[in-house]
Amino acid sequence: MRTIIRKVIKKGIRKVIGTLLFLLLSSFSTFSQGNDLELGIYELNRGEFHAAIEQFRPLVAEGYAPAQYQMGIVYQHGYGVIKNGMKALELFELSANQNYSDAQFELALIYSEGKLVKQDLTKAYQLTHQAAKKGLASAQFNLAVMLANGTGTDQDDFKASRWYQSAADQNYALAQYNLALLYSEGKGVEKSTEMSLVWNTIASWNSYPDADKSRLFDERALSKAKIETARDKANKIYNKIIEQENIKAKMAQKNDIY
Repeated sequence: MRTIIRKVIKKGIRKVIGTLLFLLLSSFSTFSQGNDLELGIYELNRGEFHAAIEQFRPLVAEGYAPAQYQMGIVYQHGYGVIKNGMKALELFELSANQNYSDAQFELALIYSEGKLVKQDLTKAYQLTHQAAKKGLASAQFNLAVMLANGTGTDQDDFKASRWYQSAADQNYALAQYNLALLYSEGKGVEKSTEMSLVWNTIASWNSYPDADKSRLFDERALSKAKIETARDKANKIYNKIIEQENIKAKMAQKNDIY
């Protein structure tokens, strides 16, 4: 009986060692891919397109979704290559099929526009929703607009307000401005000039051009006491947003290191 137990333990140890080795190799591979991708993005941003492509190309061959998306951008805009919309579409689809939110959102825009492919607003809505659920602020904003207008889905002011709120909480200025508008009109939320002022104030702090005019309009309808209350509330919300942004930036920095 003891001999059998020892054999089982040895097999278990071998299995654990094999699993650990696989995890270590996988982690190293992901780390290496991430570094190469960041270098490629750096080269792309400074206009060294061929150097960027050299970084992206092997990662695309490995099926790395973020690199597939970046190469899609390269072909979409003709960065160092002949512009090729269909090649870009193919790469975006490969990346989106791996649930990469940026690629899902890019595909949504393509299906919404209807130039490269036949326009399909339902599919555009579905792809936007997938990207929004992963926390992409631009997708959350577009999803709110689609819900507010009934584009590719049923019109729903309440759902629109929730997605505007999600994007606004990520400091997306246009979402903050539109959320203020919903509070001003009482669409999807309880009508509140005070909350309209709160979000117009925050949007103006983010330099959204129309927010200042709307903020002044809100202030004319409120007492000095309510204006002060709204400003205090805006300050607290904005500080919380900035705090969350700083936390995300630190986490991203840690991920880059490790």
